[in-house]
Amino acid sequence: MGLTITKEEIAALPVETFEGKIHVIDQVKQVPGAVALLAKESLLGFDTETKPAFKRGQVNKVALLQLATKNDCFLFRLNRIGYPNELEELMGNPDIRKIGLSLRDDFAAIRQRSGERPENFIDLQSYVDMFGIEVNSLQKIYALLFNKKISKSQRISNWEAPTLSPAQQSYAAIDAWACLRIYTYLSNMDPEKWAKCVQ
Repeated sequence: MGLTITKEEIAALPVETFEGKIHVIDQVKQVPGAVALLAKESLLGFDTETKPAFKRGQVNKVALLQLATKNDCFLFRLNRIGYPNELEELMGNPDIRKIGLSLRDDFAAIRQRSGERPENFIDLQSYVDMFGIEVNSLQKIYALLFNKKISKSQRISNWEAPTLSPAQQSYAAIDAWACLRIYTYLSNMDPEKWAKCVQ
């Protein structure tokens, strides 16, 4: 029997918070320094946010790209800075593993801004299958492993707003950081032994 969790069980959990530092990158001149710090890492958590479209046929470009380490999260405001070469090179760096969830959607959004293919990405939706985890949303996987709830209250907020609110920054940072935390936690486990322990 696979591992799963209900919405009711998640609702009863305490809300997770990101205790690290959030860096909002909304000027091109900030990009090289941010990328230099991220390039020192072997693992990064990854996510994107796009302003929701409420009119039929309307498609917005990805507005925010998040990359997280254990203690920092960088929020690249692509609607302000475009898709700088340094960031594109980082995304295509085969030596840095990037961890995300439902990557097909993110890659489709990035293709609107770049013709280069991102390299060395792991999609948690496929990865967690090895551990008998049947749920595939970030909120459910995280709740199952860490007994904490990731708030989704900012998901459909305006990611192209002049200034990202503290709540938006926290939401965006947690999504990327949570991907990294899940992968780091599971990658230290033997899938067969872990599955037996939790049955």
